[in-house]
Amino acid sequence: MIKQPFPTLSGVLAAALITFSASTFAQDGKMYPMDAPEEPNAIPLETGGVEGQAEPESWFRQWGDPMARNISRATLTPVLADPEKANGATVIVAPGGGFMWLSMDNEGWQVAEALAEQGINAFVLKYRLQPTAPSLEAFENQMNRRFEEAGESPDADEVPERPRWDLSNQIADVEAAYAMILKRADEWGVDTSRIGMVGFSAGAGLTMATTLESEKVDLAFIAPIYGGMGPVDVPEDAPPMFSVIAADDFLFHGEFGVIQSWFNAGIPVEFHLYQNGGHGFGLGNPDRTSNKWFDAFMHWLDVNGFL
Repeated sequence: MIKQPFPTLSGVLAAALITFSASTFAQDGKMYPMDAPEEPNAIPLETGGVEGQAEPESWFRQWGDPMARNISRATLTPVLADPEKANGATVIVAPGGGFMWLSMDNEGWQVAEALAEQGINAFVLKYRLQPTAPSLEAFENQMNRRFEEAGESPDADEVPERPRWDLSNQIADVEAAYAMILKRADEWGVDTSRIGMVGFSAGAGLTMATTLESEKVDLAFIAPIYGGMGPVDVPEDAPPMFSVIAADDFLFHGEFGVIQSWFNAGIPVEFHLYQNGGHGFGLGNPDRTSNKWFDAFMHWLDVNGFL
């Protein structure tokens, strides 16, 4: 499956995500409705609903990739490593989508499977989202308008303002997922001292917000992938960070503040600025330098003793 990078709006501390994959299903990027896939291993987190959400969860395809929106009930899907190769390391995977939809395959299930292949237990978090338009057509028009706004060239001396969401629901979903993993650690073969979080775009923003704000989640490491790069106030107990973004990401404006913040705090940080890859590249796109980020991440985890 060939992934095409495409820019979107950003969320709190993170670029929002839209992911495309070239497919005979649809080459024009149009959104097509689809039935919700079976998720037999998805575990409800029972964190509540979403205020003002009158629409049921619905799914669509864009460039062949399944996306979910109007999510009001969070779930956690375990993708466990084969016991013969499992090493106890564990990762919560947070897909992106601007807190308005989730790229469940490109930045969720595929990533979890890749981690499991490396002996790492992965848990895909389907977190609650902001309400969106009832019909898919209205939602598509809504997103197209936002893309057009995001595509306006900013002043050379200004970084465009990014929407700020209240992430209390999403952080609560992470906290519930983390608590469940701790509770069932023996059953799932989890080393509770080696639980990390990987997030993409808005999922990177959720990873960062959890690190900065949650008092209930104690992550061993974090990996925000093409997330926001602005400076932050780093807690004294913040975990080591592995960060990735492409120079041709639509929302990259030459900012390195979050890297500087981690460095100034004296906390280990590894940063990869790739020449190309665009936004929303998931595990990678053919013929782009960002294709090797997952290999670099595995090496980083190994060198730092997380494997």
